[in-house]
Amino acid sequence: MMGGDFWSQIFGFADYGELLWLVKNSILAGALLGVVGGLIGPFVMTRDLAFAVHGVSELSFAGASAALLFGVNVVAGSIAGSLAAAILIGILGAKARERNSIIAVLMPFGLGLGILFLSLYGGRSVNKFGLLTGQIVSVDNPQLLWLVVVSIVVIAGLLVIWRPLTFASVDEDVATARGVPVRTLSLVFMVLLGLATAVSIQIVGALLVLALLVTPAAAAMRVTSSPLLTPVLSVVFAVVSVVGGILLALGGGLPISPYVTTISFLIYLVCRLVGWRREKSGPGPRARLSKAAA
Repeated sequence: MMGGDFWSQIFGFADYGELLWLVKNSILAGALLGVVGGLIGPFVMTRDLAFAVHGVSELSFAGASAALLFGVNVVAGSIAGSLAAAILIGILGAKARERNSIIAVLMPFGLGLGILFLSLYGGRSVNKFGLLTGQIVSVDNPQLLWLVVVSIVVIAGLLVIWRPLTFASVDEDVATARGVPVRTLSLVFMVLLGLATAVSIQIVGALLVLALLVTPAAAAMRVTSSPLLTPVLSVVFAVVSVVGGILLALGGGLPISPYVTTISFLIYLVCRLVGWRREKSGPGPRARLSKAAA
């Protein structure tokens, strides 16, 4: 009996059609954020910024918590916190060692501030919990508009700097020698990453944002080294993870994060298995990429 209650809580689909209509905004937002995360993720992996995503998310959480406490727009607060962290990391963390040190300092500071603000907040506990682990019914029309606008800015910004950013990400020294403004590109990318992190937190929460901005790209890079196919697969994996997670979470009425992270992780495991089998039968994606670069 207990086991049945457990599974019905995780995968319960009573009145699913009526519930589905309630989260139409979240599904649209999730699909859009999947595109954003899928496009920016390969650059995060190539530029070794996975740790930075987590650092930015902590200050984004602090900004969102402050906005919740003072009764202002939560998305705006989240964006303000993300941009502050992204700009600090972009300006002060030119080298990997410096960047990791700065992130390691920012993470506990942002998390501590966020916990302080949430402790002072006297509203519904679901709002507090949602900032950490995500919610499926939290996206109203004004928030959806914010998400759409910010996502369009991020996608447009990526498209504008795509070619020079790819060049700088693959070989920074050669790009600098060719006159590519590497420092400027790095700062612009960090700003775009901050925006993407801020809007992603509204769906998957601050603690598990890596499942949207890192894991899909990491999975795609296990099965291909194509500069065209990698972002395409990354977008597909991210959209499937987020939208699939929302649809499953709706049935159980639980936070969205466990579903999104599980789907994302399973996709990564499958891609890793595919990459491993390919490497056994011939050169893998990374080996082919290194050979082409040589």
